[in-house]
Amino acid sequence: MNDPVKHAPQGPLLRNLQFSPLKQQDEQYVVLWDPTGLSPEKLIVPLNYFYLFQFFDGEHSAERIGAEYLKKFGEFLMPDRLQRLIDDLEEKLFLEGDRAETARAAAQAAYRSHPVRRAAFAGKAYAGEAAALTREIESYFSSKEGPDIKQSAQAGKRLKAIVAPHYDPRQGGPIYAWAYKEVQEASTPDLFVVTGTCHAGLGHGYALTDRDFETPFGTVPVDRPIVDAMRQHGGELFFEEDLSHQHEHSIEFQLPWLHYAVGAKKPITIVPVLAAFSPEDLTHAEFNDKVERFLSLLKQVLAESGRPYCIVASAELAHIGMRYGDNKPPTDFSFHKCMQADLEMLKHVEGCDAGAFADYIRKEGNGRRISGFAPIYTLLRLSDAEKGEVLRYDRGVTDQFNSTVTYASISFF
Repeated sequence: MNDPVKHAPQGPLLRNLQFSPLKQQDEQYVVLWDPTGLSPEKLIVPLNYFYLFQFFDGEHSAERIGAEYLKKFGEFLMPDRLQRLIDDLEEKLFLEGDRAETARAAAQAAYRSHPVRRAAFAGKAYAGEAAALTREIESYFSSKEGPDIKQSAQAGKRLKAIVAPHYDPRQGGPIYAWAYKEVQEASTPDLFVVTGTCHAGLGHGYALTDRDFETPFGTVPVDRPIVDAMRQHGGELFFEEDLSHQHEHSIEFQLPWLHYAVGAKKPITIVPVLAAFSPEDLTHAEFNDKVERFLSLLKQVLAESGRPYCIVASAELAHIGMRYGDNKPPTDFSFHKCMQADLEMLKHVEGCDAGAFADYIRKEGNGRRISGFAPIYTLLRLSDAEKGEVLRYDRGVTDQFNSTVTYASISFF
């Protein structure tokens, strides 16, 4: 919810948490959790406490936070109640500080000590056993929302890239299937650059990891020559936030599909890349320099390898509704307006124009919160595809207030 400030905080500083509205009978609350997985806890707070969290920015002391409460609600918040809230947040590792830093350092050491990035969502978001997972994936291909049975018009051609959702596979599975039908029927290499959204945010824009990835189908190996070359050519910076891979689902959700479509037929390797930045971030020279450094370095390493590769961008599109910061639930009209904007925006993606894609979102002020911008932008910058095609577009409802996420499958040849 807040980015860490550069200087020592003067008051409590909330970490980059996610939140969702919650209604219990006639009362409304907000539930908060840590997308990095550093803290396994959740916290449910009433709306008046949630209002205060905007002041947990490191700039407001406890006394000033209490004053903001008095100003807003016209009543005095007893200091001991506020302190209990602060203590609870610290106990749950929801605040930046020594406690969170110690936990983060221990978690990173543990992550790096293990050769494999364990499957964090197997048996939860998708079947945890190979045979059951195969049946699950096949059911999405054959569902009424799944792809046509007839052969793709691009069958046999060299597939350069796809965009696939990272929405809950058990709801968005048929839309994944549209993208992976193209993977099945096209000519594909054995090297996949899999780039996904990092929902917890990243200080450097990108995060690589050299861990192999566990799946119910077996381990998907990282491409060692490519990953090692990234380090050797000066990309060590982009391994500093490798812990972000541990609990992020966006890359993990693609790997069972990759195995089903390709890996069951021939060995494959991956270059796992998490990305987190907005079009606005690219207008800041220092941050944009990091993005350009990463993209130029990865393009150089891939070119020097002399190997063909396919890019997989794991991405969602718009996020509208109260869960994502709007003050009221979306209506049918607001969703259709959002859909029209999505499809207009995706024309730039189909045209493989990364700059126009960024400009479109920037001009609308990113009011629809396009969370998949970074991986899609990365795909467009890395791929030499001539054109893309939106295969299927859909949405998912994420809470009892009709908050909505949109997503699409897109192929590039």
